[in-house]
Amino acid sequence: MKSLRIGMEVLMTEIDVLKKDTAYLSIISNTVLVLLKLFVGVWVGAVSLISEALHSSVDLVASLIAFWAVKKSVTPPDTEHDYGHGKFENLSAAVEALLIVAAAGGIVYEAFEHLGQDKVPEMLHFGVAIMLVSIIINLLVSHKLISVGKLTGSQALEADGLHLRADVWTSVGVMAGLILMQITGWAWLDGAIAIAVALIIFREGWKMVVDSTMELTDVSLPEEQENKIMAIIDAIPEVKGCHCLRTRKSGSYKLLDVHVLFDGNMHLSHVHAICDELEEKIREEFGAFDILIHPEPAGNHEPETKAAQYEIAKKQEKMDVSN
Repeated sequence: MKSLRIGMEVLMTEIDVLKKDTAYLSIISNTVLVLLKLFVGVWVGAVSLISEALHSSVDLVASLIAFWAVKKSVTPPDTEHDYGHGKFENLSAAVEALLIVAAAGGIVYEAFEHLGQDKVPEMLHFGVAIMLVSIIINLLVSHKLISVGKLTGSQALEADGLHLRADVWTSVGVMAGLILMQITGWAWLDGAIAIAVALIIFREGWKMVVDSTMELTDVSLPEEQENKIMAIIDAIPEVKGCHCLRTRKSGSYKLLDVHVLFDGNMHLSHVHAICDELEEKIREEFGAFDILIHPEPAGNHEPETKAAQYEIAKKQEKMDVSN
């Protein structure tokens, strides 16, 4: 177990600094945007702009949570957490999603009170300028977050980046609404835009709730990734087959265990060397991966695919019930 922990520490240290620096960037950008939007929104009296400030404040809280989760998740495995602390990233994504949904409800409540207003806020051009700045900043920061999130497999960073990218579209909508309000004099547009922003935020938050919950409950890796893993294993000439593949994610890190079939007459040291080769090839393809390979002799094994294994398990369960 000690060697397993050491191996995971090596995988973690390669990406820790990049993840932390990127999380810092998100915190700084969101802090600046919250202050700018809130100041101008209160100054000109535009609820749509204030709702955007509230939205950005949720982004800031989410960024702080993501930073804490990234920092916690890269803590090396210890005696109580043999598989590391990666689940903290998944947990932070779930909390961030719930915050987004709550923010949407707050914006709707505030916006309905302003639907009946008949006075157009003054100096809306300042609001338009702030929204343009917000769009540019969020485009740049979200691109960085998503890129690093995909590169490192960090669900927390990728969720934060997707969140900011969605904010770009809400910011575009708010900016367009402010311009229309100034041109047409339709004061009700202020509340209507805020409600539209809230609906977009709610949809975004709900999707994140579903995605983060799936990983917290140890959902398997996508089928195409599992098929690629099987292909890597089968490509080794000495391998006679594989089965019982199980996969899951813990934050940025993927975990798998699999039974690999070998000629029963092969020497144990040769089998061990091939298993090491397999681990190296899988990590080259997918990055940070904790792998457990169970070698066994060919000729007496379970079905090759997950579907076949589960089908037999279901039939056995039905037989047990009928008996």
